[in-house]
Amino acid sequence: MDLRDRFAENLIRCRLAANLSQEELAMRASLNRTQISLLENSQRTPRIDTVVKVAGALEVDPSELLRGMRWQPSITKPGSFEFSE
Repeated sequence: MDLRDRFAENLIRCRLAANLSQEELAMRASLNRTQISLLENSQRTPRIDTVVKVAGALEVDPSELLRGMRWQPSITKPGSFEFSE
């Protein structure tokens, strides 16, 4: 799993909870439906403005789209992302 996979899971969960189609979400977020599809299929990493637009369109806090992602810093080696359920 990587950041794109976790973001995709969170986006799909939030979109379905809001009972929106990809097209409806795209319209509400001023994005193209293809962009929503690419995000949900882990083919794109969202920019911060996209995260904020999508969260607003879903009426959720942006943190909901980042749920389960955490940066683990390290002093002796490069840091890494951690993922939780």
